[in-house]
Amino acid sequence: MASVNTLSLYFILNLFFLLLPVNPLLAFSLKNCTILYKENVSADVSVDCTNMNFVTVPDYIPKNTVSIQLGHNQLLNINIKDFCGMSKLKNLNLTVNKIAYVEQGSFIDLVLLETLDMGNNKLTSLTANMFKGLSNLTFLVLSKNKIQHIHESAFQCLTSLQTLDIASIPLTKVAEILPVFHLPHLLALNLKYIGFTTFDTKDLPLNLSLSLEVLEIFSSNLKILSIIGPISPYLQTIDFLLTDSVKQVLLDKSLLKNITNLDVAATSDSFEGIHEVLGSLERLGDITFEYVDTWFPNGLLPAVCKVQTLRKLTISRSHFDNFTTDLALCSQLRELNLEDTFMHKLSKGSLQSMKQLRFLNLGYNMLTEVPDDIRSLSTLEILIMGENDISGLKCDDFSKTTRLKELYLNANRITKLERCITENLVNLKVLDMSNNLLKTFGDSFKVSLQKLEALDISRNPIKYLDTDVFQHMKALKELKVETYHFVDVPYFSGLENIENVTIYVHTDSTFQSLQSNNDKPFSDVKTMKQLTLIGSSNTQWMPFRTIREMLRAYGDLGTVTVLNIYINYYEVETFELNLQLKSLTLSLTDLSSIGSKFFLPLPNLQNLDLSNSKLRSLDFLVQANLSALRYLNLTDNEINVISETVFQSLPSLRFLDLDNNPFSCECSNAGFIHWVVTNPQTQVVNAHQYKCFFPVDKQEGLLLEFDVQSCRDDGRFLYFISSSFLVALTLLSSFIYRFLRWHLTYTFHLFRAFLYDSRKGRKKDPHRFDAFVSYNVHDEDWVYREMLPVLEGQQGWRLCLHHRDFQPGKPIIENITDAIYGSRKTICVISRSYLQSEWCSREIQMASFRLFDEKKDVLILLFLENIPARHLSPYYRMRKLVKKRTYLSWPQAAQHPGVFWQNVQRALQTGGALTENTDLLTGPAGI
Repeated sequence: MASVNTLSLYFILNLFFLLLPVNPLLAFSLKNCTILYKENVSADVSVDCTNMNFVTVPDYIPKNTVSIQLGHNQLLNINIKDFCGMSKLKNLNLTVNKIAYVEQGSFIDLVLLETLDMGNNKLTSLTANMFKGLSNLTFLVLSKNKIQHIHESAFQCLTSLQTLDIASIPLTKVAEILPVFHLPHLLALNLKYIGFTTFDTKDLPLNLSLSLEVLEIFSSNLKILSIIGPISPYLQTIDFLLTDSVKQVLLDKSLLKNITNLDVAATSDSFEGIHEVLGSLERLGDITFEYVDTWFPNGLLPAVCKVQTLRKLTISRSHFDNFTTDLALCSQLRELNLEDTFMHKLSKGSLQSMKQLRFLNLGYNMLTEVPDDIRSLSTLEILIMGENDISGLKCDDFSKTTRLKELYLNANRITKLERCITENLVNLKVLDMSNNLLKTFGDSFKVSLQKLEALDISRNPIKYLDTDVFQHMKALKELKVETYHFVDVPYFSGLENIENVTIYVHTDSTFQSLQSNNDKPFSDVKTMKQLTLIGSSNTQWMPFRTIREMLRAYGDLGTVTVLNIYINYYEVETFELNLQLKSLTLSLTDLSSIGSKFFLPLPNLQNLDLSNSKLRSLDFLVQANLSALRYLNLTDNEINVISETVFQSLPSLRFLDLDNNPFSCECSNAGFIHWVVTNPQTQVVNAHQYKCFFPVDKQEGLLLEFDVQSCRDDGRFLYFISSSFLVALTLLSSFIYRFLRWHLTYTFHLFRAFLYDSRKGRKKDPHRFDAFVSYNVHDEDWVYREMLPVLEGQQGWRLCLHHRDFQPGKPIIENITDAIYGSRKTICVISRSYLQSEWCSREIQMASFRLFDEKKDVLILLFLENIPARHLSPYYRMRKLVKKRTYLSWPQAAQHPGVFWQNVQRALQTGGALTENTDLLTGPAGI
């Protein structure tokens, strides 16, 4: 009865939800916007409305939002009501729109706003009090607008502004940006690509009191750059571009004395101006040069190296190959960045003088070997030589770099890493050897790499790893490894601090060897937090027992990511997973047949990503026991119909992404559509952008625009009536099955016999047999061994046996009926097997009807076993008859079988109408 009650409740709830009104303005159903998901529960709301073709600011953004992304839309104006009441807003991005006007007071409620980006719009003027209310704003971007006028009080309210970007606006004179220089706390000003032809600080008021520390000024039209006078006593960084158009560079020597950072990009051959500037920089600590190929022959490096305070030098995007020896003069450097300088070779002696160098970046060049000077850099702590063409390493390449902590040799052509190369790297913490040609690793690093915390040897054709290759790396926290044909795969034994392991998988044999080695293929690693398995394009499958063993071993594992690997999840019944797992990603694989059992061991799972996994249905989630799940990504699958009941089984779900699925816009999805726009808890990301894939005539339409009302109007009453009828029918069927099923079955057979008897009675067919023998196949041996020799052989009766005399090809029920009515008598050979047989029950029902209908002695019961009367089911109508009449019992005739067969003969001989003394079962006599 419990199942009936559940079914009734199900239909009532379904009907109730179908009749609920749709409210499209609830917070978790933002049209064309997304509430960004946060793993940590927080009342703060961040909304992303990027690239949605909005012409006006949508009015359904929650008032408690702290961050809004409205970039890349078609906004024309900002009005006073757009952000009304958003007192918690801290970040507002309006970049790449068509905003030409901002109504005064539009930002008055944004008292906590810290960042405002209005770059790349169509503002032509900054009006008075335009930014009123933004007293807490620290970062403002107005670049790439068409600003031609700035009102003198435009920035008056921005009392906390620290960074202002007005790059790429068409103003031509310094005087036009005077309001900028009245910002009391301005630290950084970006004037790149502004329309100035002259930038001369003499045009500024003498009574300025600025806090400016960073000034960026680029312009292709700039002819005169003159910073003379007290622009700011705190100015530390100047970033400017020198082009052929620049005729004069004048920088106040007293000002230059304070400059600590200088960024210079040049498209001019003239070096005179910068040479003079360099001579006046007394506190310069950091300088960057770009596109300065033509300055090297003119003595750029000798001039730079004369600045004794210089500690960091960056040269990039310049051809530096022939002038590396000039670096020898920069002995004071601590950081040197020569990335992307087209360098083939670093000349010997270029770096030997740098006794304090700690950071060296030679990446993205064309070096074929480690420069000789590296050996002399005993103070070096970080060395970057990735993305070069180094094919081999020599034993003495790092012989004196004993302080080295980070070494990056990724994306070269190195084939071998011998012990002698790393034996002096006793302080190394990070080693990146990815994307090389290593075939072996770890012959013996038991001394040199004991402090290593991060190791990346992925993307290498490594054929073999020693069983104990990582055992001495006690400090290792992060490991990225490539697997091809591991014999003794990294068991991670001895890694007492490992937290993050990434394995790039290439062949099936990898995992087969993983799970076949030893009795315990994965050592217990209780510190593991994250495991990532990434398959190559030719990876086909992975035995599930392998990942099971991994997860068993890693006690505190919280995140598992499996990409591009087909998991054999049919073995999931034996799966025992660490219950601490919080995040699981199974992407770029085939999960089309996955079941709920897969997720049953994951009661604490909070984040689940099943994107691009060929899923067609979500029904497996109903019984998956994912009560803690908050984030679910199902993008790029093959889902077309979803039942809303799926998400009723996910009570904690907050974020659901179903983008790029072939949805069906039919009534089968009506419940899901209603759930999307009315549920107050789960946000369905970009739901208003989901397109119809089925049927063909609705393709390119939107899923949420499907007329759900038509489904309710056409079938609501019929649904109610049919569901009510189904409930009533279920209740009635349960009652009948429990109390009346045997009576109804008996009545049905009597009715069939009545129809047959009426038809046969009119025809008055003669009897072909003396008796039809009804028996079960389990008793066939007794019939042929005991009964036939006596009744047919000795007494001469004509018996009808179904195995022998039924007409082939004729329906069984017709053969049974013809046999009973074509015989004078029916002999029922009754045993326990007989009572359990469906066909035997039909035979005795037919014979018993004939008994009472014709009022003739036609039924003989032979009991092969002693069956108590209470065990005779009412279905056979025998219990009542047995109580009133005698019957033939084979067990009782065991001592006198002759008498038994004489009684059978007497029963077969009797005939005619029944009398009060006639035994309906056996004739005049019985045992």
